[in-house]
Amino acid sequence: MLLSLALISLCGMLIGSLFKKIKLPPLLGMLLTGIILGPHVLNLLSDSVLSVSADLRQIALIIILTRAGLNLNTDDLKKVGRPALLMCFVPACAEMVGTILLAPALLGISRVEAAVMGAVVAAVSPAVVVPKMLNLMENGYGTDKSIPQLILAGASVDDVFVIVLFSSFTDIAKSGVFHPAQLVRIPTSIVLGLAGGVVCGIILGKLFQKIHMRDSAKVIIILSVSFLLVTLDGKLKGTVGFSGLLAVMSMGTAIQKMKNDTASRISQKYSKLWVAAEVILFVLVGAAVDIEYAKNSGVKVIALILGALIFRMAGVLLCLIKTNLNKKERVFCMLAYMPKATVQAAIGSIPLAMGLPCGNAVLTTAVMAILITAPLGAFLIDMTHKKLLVKNKEQSV
Repeated sequence: MLLSLALISLCGMLIGSLFKKIKLPPLLGMLLTGIILGPHVLNLLSDSVLSVSADLRQIALIIILTRAGLNLNTDDLKKVGRPALLMCFVPACAEMVGTILLAPALLGISRVEAAVMGAVVAAVSPAVVVPKMLNLMENGYGTDKSIPQLILAGASVDDVFVIVLFSSFTDIAKSGVFHPAQLVRIPTSIVLGLAGGVVCGIILGKLFQKIHMRDSAKVIIILSVSFLLVTLDGKLKGTVGFSGLLAVMSMGTAIQKMKNDTASRISQKYSKLWVAAEVILFVLVGAAVDIEYAKNSGVKVIALILGALIFRMAGVLLCLIKTNLNKKERVFCMLAYMPKATVQAAIGSIPLAMGLPCGNAVLTTAVMAILITAPLGAFLIDMTHKKLLVKNKEQSV
């Protein structure tokens, strides 16, 4: 196991840095590393590491969602208003609808399996979008109309919404039977997840105010509570659901709301944790890719991803109806809401691990979505923001 972890870390960081030098997202280099080291090419990773791959990917997802929660300013969300709320779920739903319509014809899977696939590919990537939007906010591009805040807030909540739907769809696909009561899990998961996370965040916020401790100790406590919340998610069965990941993010937001300076310092600690978690996440998902299946279905998968993206862009436009954004700014929002990476890497291999017939198709589509949209979306954000967005004059000096 130690040799495998060393190879994952060193090779992942090295190839990731090489990709960064040629102006491509480092996560693509990490994915390539996993494919090369994995069982379908060099087979250098031990079974002990691959057996805990799902748990390691879930920890990485917890880290990025907590970081998003700690950076999500609810005042910005209120300032943007209705479009921010719609961006949290409408584009993802539109892309899922597109996948459900297109995937059965292109890949020969059922509608339920297409819904599972749609829930995997529909999430936008905080790993790509969050740093880009924070950079735009620092430089004043689009801030007069809160465009980066709109995309940041939508992207942060969009992921959790999609993951809640993914859990519901995989339950249906695994049982093979659909009960209307299963749909009740979706709103209860969202409501109880939000409430549970806020309560935990308030309790931790008060604890941090009364008891002096190092920021590193606070991170350990928050991580431990996050693990408990996600474990509770897995234990609850039946009609009533609970989204542990939504609770994790809302807990971070509650802490940020109570004590902003503490949340800022903790967020910096989580950023350092993400350096290691990102490498492990993307290398391990690359290792799970079946090269032969990807070769055989590559063209059809690419057609599916591009077709679903059209539905997603239409969803973004729908969210921006009756806003004060001009045509250029709306085009930018459509482009900025394109990149996929983190959620696809974290949950893309779960259907395969569950033994679902669509497992290989879902994983291949998830990886191809990352390879296509992450570099393309990042490139378009960098190349178009100066042309499509207006810079705040106060920050032009």
